[in-house]
Amino acid sequence: MNTYNLEILSLNRELPLIKIKDDLAIASFVILGDSELVKTVAPEIAKKLKDIDVIVTAEAKGIPLAYEISNILGMKEFVVARKSIKSYMDSPITEEVNSITTQKTQFLCLDKVDAEKVRGKKVAIIDDVISTGESLKTVESLIQKVGGIVTTKAAILAEGDAANRDDIIFIKRLPLFRVDKENNFIEI
Repeated sequence: MNTYNLEILSLNRELPLIKIKDDLAIASFVILGDSELVKTVAPEIAKKLKDIDVIVTAEAKGIPLAYEISNILGMKEFVVARKSIKSYMDSPITEEVNSITTQKTQFLCLDKVDAEKVRGKKVAIIDDVISTGESLKTVESLIQKVGGIVTTKAAILAEGDAANRDDIIFIKRLPLFRVDKENNFIEI
């Protein structure tokens, strides 16, 4: 298996290279279950968050990071935009999303209770990786739809061209990989 060695702060991770198209691959970065990584990167992101009232993340990979950052900042809670409407949700508000890592259209939603936590508040959107920005844009649209004010967008990694954006906070760039006809992975 081809891998990419990610050096981030004091840590190293071997990320498997996964083809997502015939000619494109990503280094699969999954923070779920990696407590050491989350504990290492969360303080670095937290110190860059200024003047926010609430943290919002999309289900599911951003959850441990949002949890750790909210603890560091002394917040009692954070909000998760869910990927499906649950039976216990009251008056869910939804937005469609097509991200680089999903095979089909998905939805992100907030219920009435979470919408109230965001309404009129300065929001930091937290994620593990920002790539095409589609998921980020969808969360931002959802927050605006319920009356929240997005002031900060942050992630551990910015993938590919996302690293050139000036409207996001991130720790490190993660490359994309071109896959040639011989199935070689070339960093781009």
